[in-house]
Amino acid sequence: MDRKDTGVVIETGQTPTIIRYNPGVHVSRRDFLMAGALISAGVLGVGEARAQAPAPGAAKPVAPMMPVTDKERAYMKQAIDEMRRAGVVDKTGGPFGAVIVLDGQIIASTGNSVLKDMDPSAHAEVNAIRQACRKLKTLDLHGATLYTSCECCPMCYATAYWARIGKIFYAAAWQDYDDIFDDAKIGVDMAKPYSERLLAPQQIMQAEGQQVWKEYRAMPSTTRY
Repeated sequence: MDRKDTGVVIETGQTPTIIRYNPGVHVSRRDFLMAGALISAGVLGVGEARAQAPAPGAAKPVAPMMPVTDKERAYMKQAIDEMRRAGVVDKTGGPFGAVIVLDGQIIASTGNSVLKDMDPSAHAEVNAIRQACRKLKTLDLHGATLYTSCECCPMCYATAYWARIGKIFYAAAWQDYDDIFDDAKIGVDMAKPYSERLLAPQQIMQAEGQQVWKEYRAMPSTTRY
């Protein structure tokens, strides 16, 4: 299901920190992901990220902060259990775990499997999203909540966004383990112009790429997600 992009709200007044959508603000996908990466990296404060997000017309007030209950803590405990299992016990990857909950039911619970699968993208959050989507036979996890043992890296944050996850809770922050995994560097790199980034993205053959988009748009039925 294709939906309009929504704003993002970072609630930092409690532990675990909450990241959620603000439906009163329209933000482009690119700006949404960039703001998340910059906030996590410490490049922007929450207020600065909101100020830079395009908001046509008057934005609705941000909803009050959601209280964290024993239920949220129980889900997070399971994510931390997955974290320990992946990194310390089974050693399938780094110590990262994630749980996805929809309508009060756990629909995915897993850990990082980068080493086991020899897959750099097999982060706990990505694995959990894949698991949930396969279980429900859908690409849209609208209304689901992601509980992750550690702050999402930009890849996991983007994957949660594309899956339409509605809320993220996390426990350990990047600075808690930046001596081992320095995810903040990615956010800092993404804030730079393409020519100054580590991977130096460079555009070539734009016309040929545009041609395929023309063909895709001309199809009687296109898939959107």
